Amino acid sequence: MRIVMKFGGSSLASADLIKHCASIVKQHAENNEIVVVCSASGDTTDDLLALVETARRGRGEEVERRLSTLEQKHLNLLDAVTDDRIREETSETLKQWLRELRRATLGILYLREATPRSTDYVVSFGERFSTLVMAAALNSYGLKAQYLDGGEAGIVTDSNFGGATPLIEVTRLNVRRRIGRMLDEGVTPTVTGFIATNEEGVTTTLGRGGSDYTATILASSLPADEVWLWSDVDGLMTANPKLIADAVVIKKLSYNEAIEMALFGAKGLHPRALEPVMAAQIPVKIKNTFNPSAEGTLISESTEKTDKPVKAVLLVNDTAMLTVRGPSMVGEPGTAAKILETLYRAGVNVMMISQSISESSISLVIKRSALNKAVTALEKALLGTRIVAAVEPEEDIVVIAVVGEGMKGTPGVASRVFGAVASKGINVKMIAQGSSELNISFAVKESDGIEAVKAIHSEYQLGKT
Repeated sequence: MRIVMKFGGSSLASADLIKHCASIVKQHAENNEIVVVCSASGDTTDDLLALVETARRGRGEEVERRLSTLEQKHLNLLDAVTDDRIREETSETLKQWLRELRRATLGILYLREATPRSTDYVVSFGERFSTLVMAAALNSYGLKAQYLDGGEAGIVTDSNFGGATPLIEVTRLNVRRRIGRMLDEGVTPTVTGFIATNEEGVTTTLGRGGSDYTATILASSLPADEVWLWSDVDGLMTANPKLIADAVVIKKLSYNEAIEMALFGAKGLHPRALEPVMAAQIPVKIKNTFNPSAEGTLISESTEKTDKPVKAVLLVNDTAMLTVRGPSMVGEPGTAAKILETLYRAGVNVMMISQSISESSISLVIKRSALNKAVTALEKALLGTRIVAAVEPEEDIVVIAVVGEGMKGTPGVASRVFGAVASKGINVKMIAQGSSELNISFAVKESDGIEAVKAIHSEYQLGKT
């Protein structure tokens, strides 16, 4: 088989873990063609973002301390995972990149300015360092591994720094030519996740968690037979196990179910990652680096046949609700458009929306951190006009998302969901359900969130038996 394996940051957080991941690759490389994709080691991405902010604030001594810590961390990792010959071959490259990182950071420090482009460049070093170390470890294990950054692998994007979008056709041609040739020659391509280049060769990034996306882009371009996403969880679960003690791993999900779960923050999956493999119908497995024998979760075109229409119950924290009211909104064309455009111009993303048939109010769920900005924008633009009479914010809100392909066309799902919630004395503030019927989302008071998840999880007996 031809398999793309992506290893997350928690799987590469120490020298022992990197060696463990290398042994996993070696084990499967005996009978398969493997492409390896690496995230930054541990919390390195957060450390690099903190470095950018420290430099932007002009704190020179702290910048030096942070650079020194990053340098020592990665040199120590390289020393611990390689033999003498490979360490000597690789250490000069790593030291050269550390010098480049220092120059880029000092540029931000002197200018007291960090643009999206310069931030992407600095943050990209996390994946560069970890992938170089992983390639060295693989070579120490006797494999013929070759380091590639995302651009060298063939991934070309637009110039939306911080969240670039791949140019799929040119990327597919590049990847098939470059990576395909390496696989034919018995090489194990070891590719940076998260980073790519635009058409001018400038470093871009795919957004936080973008290493999953890198893996699925490569898989769909080659094409590969499967994608394995190695993380620190056994798979996608019926609920957050920190909240629900009897939550279990879901063995099989459809692409649509997995996308819904990813959009609501399910651990172990990037929301955009499934788009490329969904079109190519390439299965994705979510596996646990710390428990490699576990079956994990398989994501494919079909879902697991079960008598339970609900697969998972998710709790989305750090949200808030805005209700916009006005009697003159009734029958007034374009009211919703004006509200949404105002929020768009303020840079506020709307996560959920609901409007009553009377048209006299619209309720919106947004990130809690954006609440003040959203209220201010709406008050400036619309409050006191002929249309909008009141803007009512509620800060202590969480969203419950109930997901399952079996909900489609099954009578009584909403009745059971809200009946279970009502039995606990919980009031529902807002409801949204799309025509796909894959998801019912509703907002409750923050203090009621965990109890609502428990009630639905128990109602559909999703836990261990």
